[in-house]
Amino acid sequence: MTFVDIIERLPAHIVHRSSDFPGAPLRHVIASDLMSDVLVCDYEDAVMVTSLASEQSVRTADIVGARGIILVNDKTPLPAMKALAVQQDLTMLSTPLTMFETCVSLGRLIDGTEEES
Repeated sequence: MTFVDIIERLPAHIVHRSSDFPGAPLRHVIASDLMSDVLVCDYEDAVMVTSLASEQSVRTADIVGARGIILVNDKTPLPAMKALAVQQDLTMLSTPLTMFETCVSLGRLIDGTEEES
C-alpha cells in the first residue's frame, strides 16, 4: 500500500506531500491518540493514524520513523502542525472516517482484501 492507494481508495485528501511522495510501500499502521503509546512502537514503513491535530503528532511520527500521518474525523491540522510537517518533510493526509473505519480500510489495503464498491 502507498499513499496514492490510500488517497484513491479512502475518502482522504493531501494536507502535505513529502518530497518522496508516494514513497516506499507502507506495511504497518500505528493508530493512537496517545503519543506515549506510539513511542513504544518499532515498525518500519509505517503510517500513523490519529485524531490529535497538533505538533506533538508530527514530532512523534518523526521520532518513530513513520512515513506519514493520517488525521481522522475530518480534523484540520493547526497551522503550526502543517508547518512542522513541511519542515520534517512528512506526508500528511486527512480523512472524514473514524479511526476504526480508517484502520479497517488500511488493513484491507495492506492484506489486499479490500472490498470493491
